[in-house]
Amino acid sequence: MQNPFETRIAATALVSVQQRAFTPKEILMQPNSVFRSGPVAGDFKRPTHVRRDRNLRPGNFYLGWGKRALDVTLVVLFLPFVLPLVLLFALLLWFESGNPFYRQARIGRNGKEFSMLKLRSMVKDADARLAHVLESDPALREEWETTQKLRKDPRITPLGALLRQTSLDELPQLWNVLIGEMSLVGPRPMLPEQLSLYGDSKDYVALRPGVTGIWQVSTRNESHFSYRATIDAEYRRTVSLKTDLGLLLKTISVVMRRTGC
Repeated sequence: MQNPFETRIAATALVSVQQRAFTPKEILMQPNSVFRSGPVAGDFKRPTHVRRDRNLRPGNFYLGWGKRALDVTLVVLFLPFVLPLVLLFALLLWFESGNPFYRQARIGRNGKEFSMLKLRSMVKDADARLAHVLESDPALREEWETTQKLRKDPRITPLGALLRQTSLDELPQLWNVLIGEMSLVGPRPMLPEQLSLYGDSKDYVALRPGVTGIWQVSTRNESHFSYRATIDAEYRRTVSLKTDLGLLLKTISVVMRRTGC
């Protein structure tokens, strides 16, 4: 059975590409139209009411503080189990190739940049090597330009490959969650230079980026990078406690099957 999130996402994408045909009456109903008097003047007296999704209202209970409360509660509960794992892999990475942690600028809520923390899964000069990798391999360049990631990235270290397959490299992001820069569930954190590829970012910047989310746990993560805007809009429209708990449970399944991105 198709995942309900993916069904709604597909429907949203279909609507976004359809062209709408405006009727003469709609054209005349522009606020500054000269046709606001005469035989059809009565048509303009009553304002058009647009249905607002309850999840987008400023007073939404869950978005107001429930989501943040869930983040802090779960991070504190799992910290005794997560911290030893992070320390263990940090030590192993230190012996493998030096500094075990990696920081990278990402776009956060309200467009504010923050430094996202991860266990380092690539060689130390990975950012500098990317240009050389893409220049030397046209296939990898095409993949990067389409999805902004490489499934078989030659910069990944042996230990880093294990961390990525199990998503353990993401564990330090719980610190970003604890201090309010990220959420456990939300849009996939975006690099500043990717903003031009993303499109309309209003739904992305309205929420904290997430450690996990619809994009991370679905096969959509192999799609064109710009498709993320559609997914993030769908998540913002449907965000609720039930939605977030469902995505967290699905994340566990994805991690166990090692099918995450």
